[in-house]
Amino acid sequence: MTSFLTISQRGACGTLAILLAACGGSINSVSPVNQAIPPAIQQIMAKPAYKGSTWSLRVVDLDSGSVVYDMNSSTPLLIGSVRKLFSVGAALDQLGAQYQFVTPVYAQGTVDATGALNGNLVLVASGDLTMGGRTNPDGSVAISSFDHNEANSLGGAILTQPDPLAGYASLAAQIAAAGIKRINGEVVVDDRLFQPFVFRGEFAVRPIFVNDDVVDVVIGQGSQGTAAPLSSRPLSQAFSVQSTLAVGSPGSEPNIELAPELPTCIGQTGCTGSVSGNIPVDFVPPLTNQYPLIRTFRITDPSSYARTVLIEALQRAGVVVSAAAVEPNPVQILPAPGTYASSSRVAQLVSPTYAQYARFILKVSYNIGADTSLVLFGLANNGSTTISGALVAESGVLAKKFGVPVDQLHFIDGSGGGDTTATGVSVTAMLDGMRGSAVFSSYVDALPNLGVDGSLATVTAFEADPTLAGAQGQVHAKTGTFVAAATAPASGIVLKGQALAGYVDAKSGRRLSFALTVNNVPINGIPDVVNVFQDEGTIAATIWKLQ
Repeated sequence: MTSFLTISQRGACGTLAILLAACGGSINSVSPVNQAIPPAIQQIMAKPAYKGSTWSLRVVDLDSGSVVYDMNSSTPLLIGSVRKLFSVGAALDQLGAQYQFVTPVYAQGTVDATGALNGNLVLVASGDLTMGGRTNPDGSVAISSFDHNEANSLGGAILTQPDPLAGYASLAAQIAAAGIKRINGEVVVDDRLFQPFVFRGEFAVRPIFVNDDVVDVVIGQGSQGTAAPLSSRPLSQAFSVQSTLAVGSPGSEPNIELAPELPTCIGQTGCTGSVSGNIPVDFVPPLTNQYPLIRTFRITDPSSYARTVLIEALQRAGVVVSAAAVEPNPVQILPAPGTYASSSRVAQLVSPTYAQYARFILKVSYNIGADTSLVLFGLANNGSTTISGALVAESGVLAKKFGVPVDQLHFIDGSGGGDTTATGVSVTAMLDGMRGSAVFSSYVDALPNLGVDGSLATVTAFEADPTLAGAQGQVHAKTGTFVAAATAPASGIVLKGQALAGYVDAKSGRRLSFALTVNNVPINGIPDVVNVFQDEGTIAATIWKLQ
């Protein structure tokens, strides 16, 4: 059950892309500040809000390799989603910027003269993160300023425009065009590409996706005393949404509850989630400041959900399916992996390039995408099919190819969950090492851009100090935020880690890499986190100005 406007306590790694996301010593306990750090930056780090906090900063000139600023850069600190610089960077380098996922569908059996398939239809999952559900007309991947993957944690989102079921509709149309009019056997999703891994205790991620594995709840603005206007997407028999959410009096307590937020009934008929509570008539959605207001249910069984969605798409395309539309994905009837004959392929979906997916993951800090990218990297690198195997493969590549001191890293996944730590030295080593990769330009382009897009779109340093205005568009960097409950005897919540790392095209024309982190900042809520985020944005802009 999700309470309205709460900070997630799961330690999830997200983005201040969206302003806040949970991911995954001291300068005010100010370990003596390195005198090389400019006063303008020292003044920010020495604010009362950071009393007892720990800062780290490392700035390196990419051309000369010289260290420009350095403070606490050998101290391991919590970096949250900055971890994605490594996982997505390694995957981008391994797969290539132009790599595309191909998801085929095979007819296992014979098709008679009437168009009846006497056998099973099998979709072989490829790890395609969007399955056509975010593809713009020009082939790019749609990204919004506030992504729905963090809607429950942040209190709002803006949905992208493409049809989340577009890829499944394309496959169904191809199958119908291949002459199949009826399927007398089963419809199955072959999800054996890699071993399922558990994401933040929520569900087992598999190599098949529908709408980023969430069902969106779309809440409109209503009139006092009425039921709140509400719809959901995608629409499918696999999961439906019922609502008793009411529009209350002005100033009443806002509360929206989703139950169960993690439904376990997917794959069973009648699987339903409920939305209840109160939304004040004068309520203004946070972040977006406009309706609709977005919440999400998790698709906890992606394979069974995708199977139903495919069957429904086939039916809309005029193909009769004898198998039940809603049931657990029948993996037990699949043939041995790798035994599909190319001649039996009746459809395929080709994804946008991985460069587009890297951009999606890094701009909005898509956690599941980063974790999946880590596994796909391991699969391509050494055939590993598990998170643990991929972490071993990644460590070897980071050390040998990118020159990263891996003994200064502690990674547990690909997205930065939990106690993910790194030193400033290791982060700038990765940033410097990526410059030698053939995919470097795609890597830089994928990062949020200061004052322009992604998690850095909302930086306001330029408004406070016009001399920093030239920094807009000149800082490409990844944010990382980790918010958690305070440790007893303290109470409340703590910003355990806020990090920012990437590249600065300085005012002088120099290109710099930088890693900036602060740990253990006492906070009262999202506004305090936003203030810390803005301070880091100002520091990045100051680096642009002074260098």
